[in-house]
Amino acid sequence: MSTRRPPAEPWPGGLTRGRVSVGMLAVAALGAGILAWLAGWRLGADAEVYRAGALTFLHGDPLYIAERLTTLPSWVSLPFTYPPAAALLFVPLAALPAGLSWGLVTTASVLALAIVVRTCLRTGTRRLPGAFVVAGLSLLALALEPVWKTLFLGQVNLILMALVVLDVLVLGARGSRWSGVLIGVAAAVKLTPLIFLPHLLVTGRWRAALRGLVTFAGLQGLMFLLMPGDAGRYWAEAASDPERVGAVHWIFNQSLNGMVSRATEVAPWSLAVAIGIAALLAVPAIWLVVRLHRRGESLAALLVTACYALLASPVSWSHHWVWAVPLIVLLLTRGRTWWALAVTAFFASAVLMFVPNGGGAEFGWGPVAFVLGNAYVLAVVLGIVGLAARERRRDRALL
Repeated sequence: MSTRRPPAEPWPGGLTRGRVSVGMLAVAALGAGILAWLAGWRLGADAEVYRAGALTFLHGDPLYIAERLTTLPSWVSLPFTYPPAAALLFVPLAALPAGLSWGLVTTASVLALAIVVRTCLRTGTRRLPGAFVVAGLSLLALALEPVWKTLFLGQVNLILMALVVLDVLVLGARGSRWSGVLIGVAAAVKLTPLIFLPHLLVTGRWRAALRGLVTFAGLQGLMFLLMPGDAGRYWAEAASDPERVGAVHWIFNQSLNGMVSRATEVAPWSLAVAIGIAALLAVPAIWLVVRLHRRGESLAALLVTACYALLASPVSWSHHWVWAVPLIVLLLTRGRTWWALAVTAFFASAVLMFVPNGGGAEFGWGPVAFVLGNAYVLAVVLGIVGLAARERRRDRALL
């Protein structure tokens, strides 16, 4: 008797009802955005930076000289920290009035969240019952600190995560000729997704990695034609200056560099130490990615790469940790309900917000505050090392 698994339904529990429920979430997000615009609420500072960057590009003004773009509304005072191609990709936001860009980015982010949940559910070995499982899990994900903070700020983290997930788990699984392109586009907006190109390489998809690199390089090369001065300034100065995006020792920088900077009071050698730790962790991380991918656990392999990227990046703000969502879905589809609840509680607790921070408060932490204030970093380090150790024990048990 065949044990082959039946084809997955596009929407677990029902195509029509699943789409309607997700559509209702998107409509609610759009309604909230319009209400915030009409009421003059000051939401989505980062979405305003995206819009201002696009306007500055269209006006032909410099993007990386001033600490504040002149096209920003008066209540936002932030620099444009993204690669030059991001300004081009944000051009649709330039057509919106100030304040409404948050609504559009939030609506797109909610849809991206549902796409990630749906895609990850389809990779699992266990079906979750119910027509509204995608919308329900997406709604519950709003309680996670990285998710609600992404939406509050008008960040694009959920959108970029969806591009990577679709590229690796959908286009890659189908052997599509477009595989790699979405990662290249994501990296053109923020540099961190570049790490998924090596992920494609170590999992044997070098053509997709090449397409992603060509896409990224092509977009950046285009900007050298459209705005040569700014493009050169970004790659020569802004790209290598982590302080440009904020104080690296601030508690919400949940990366190895942030943790080491807090522990050493931003010693000149802090970044070098963080890079050294990241290099050591790369060994078990790469080994896990290859091993999990060969075993057919593509989502688990992708999550190892994503979590390692968050650790290794000089700056990983807490709202970048939206990869908690596919991790929770993975645990649920594997029947690890208690682990899923634990991870959900961990990221919903917003523990970072209850630890003294700001100014030099991070330099006076005791042991308890240090653990709580580096909770995301320490949890993932322990996760990677623990998972590698478990895999090694499995190997020994088979000998």
